[in-house]
Amino acid sequence: MSHTDAGLRDLFLLRPDVVFLNHGSFGACPRPVFETCQRWQLELERQPVEFLGRRFEPLMRQARAALGATVGAAPDDLVYVPNATTGLNVVARSLPLAAGDEVLSTDHEYGALDRTWRFVCRQRGARYVRQPVPLPITSTEQVIGAIWAGMTARTRVLFVSHVTSPTAVILPVAELVRRARQAGIITVVDGAHAPGQIPLDLAALGADFYAGNCHKWMMAPKGSAFLYARREVQSLLEPLVVSWGWESDAPGPSRFVDHHEWQGTREIAPFLAVPAAIQFMEQHGWPQVRRACHELVRHARRAIADLTGLPPITPDAPEWFAQMASIPLPPCDAQALQRRLYDDFAVEVPIIDWHDRQFVRVSVQGYNTQPDIDALIEALRDLV
Repeated sequence: MSHTDAGLRDLFLLRPDVVFLNHGSFGACPRPVFETCQRWQLELERQPVEFLGRRFEPLMRQARAALGATVGAAPDDLVYVPNATTGLNVVARSLPLAAGDEVLSTDHEYGALDRTWRFVCRQRGARYVRQPVPLPITSTEQVIGAIWAGMTARTRVLFVSHVTSPTAVILPVAELVRRARQAGIITVVDGAHAPGQIPLDLAALGADFYAGNCHKWMMAPKGSAFLYARREVQSLLEPLVVSWGWESDAPGPSRFVDHHEWQGTREIAPFLAVPAAIQFMEQHGWPQVRRACHELVRHARRAIADLTGLPPITPDAPEWFAQMASIPLPPCDAQALQRRLYDDFAVEVPIIDWHDRQFVRVSVQGYNTQPDIDALIEALRDLV
C-alpha cells in the first residue's frame, strides 16, 4: 500500500480536514499541474495576441500529441473539449438519425447523456433504448447478452459507457464495439471515467467516437477533456460552435481539428496543462499507484459488505472495477445520508440512487490512505 500515502497527499490542494472519497465526480488536480495551468494563463495575459493569434496552433498540436501518445490515438484524430458531455453532444447532434431509427444504450448511463440522446431523438423522431443490465453482474457474456437483446433492425447507434457513472462498472466495451462494427452500427463510447483510471488504446479499441475527461482520473485541471473520432467517420461530425476553421480545405484529419478546435477567445490553459498531468503520473509510478488504489477499493467493498450483509454487484476482479466502486447500502434517504456523512463526519462521498436502490460510490486516488476508508466505514457503522 506504500504508493498511496500522505506524501502523495501533500502534492494535492485538497483540504486536510475532509476525507475526500469522491475523485470520480470532478477529480482533483495536483499542485504542480495546477501551477503549470496558472503559468499558461499568465503567459496568455502577458501577450494575448501572440499567444492566441500566433502560438495557438503549435501549442495545441503539442498538447494533442502528448495526449494521443497516452490514449493510443494519432494527434489529428483528437480534439480538446471542456468535458466529455460536450464531446458527446458534438457526436449525438451530428449523426444522421432519421425517424424510426434507434440508439441502443444501457440503464447504467450518465444522466446528462441520457438527456442528450432523448433530446436529439425527440428532434429526429428516433428512439433512445435504455436496455436493462441487471445486477449483480456475473460475467461478460451476461452483460453483452443483456445489451444485445435490445438490438433490432432499426438500431443505428450503440452508445455505452466505458466505466459507468452510477454503478462504477467497467463494461466489456471492446467486444461490444467489435460486434457492432460487424453489424454496421456506429459506436459511441462515454469514456468520462476511463483515461487515467484504466489503460486506454483508442486505435486498438476501434470505437467510432470516444469522449474522455482529462480532469478526472488523469488529474488535469477542470475544463480539459477530449473527443476522439476514427478517421473514416470524422466527416460525419459537425462542430457545435462554427468558427474560422469551418471552411478549412485542409486535407484529411486536420480538417477535423480545424472544424472543432478553434472557437475564438476561450481558456485553453487546462488543455495545455494536460501534458504536465501525464508527466506527473509518469514521475510518481502511476501503474503502482493504481494497483494500490484498487486494493483499497477492494477492502472498502469487503468491509461495507460485512457491515450491511449485502453482496457486491460485480465479481472481485480488476476487469470489472478499478479505482471506483459502487457498493450496495440498505434502503435509505440518499441525500440525507450523503449530507450527514459530510456534515457530521467530514466524509465527502456520493450516495447514489439507482433504480430505487442506494449505493455508496467510493473513489480512491493516490492521495487516499487506509485511514480514509476506515473513517468511511466507521461513519457508515454509525449512520446505517
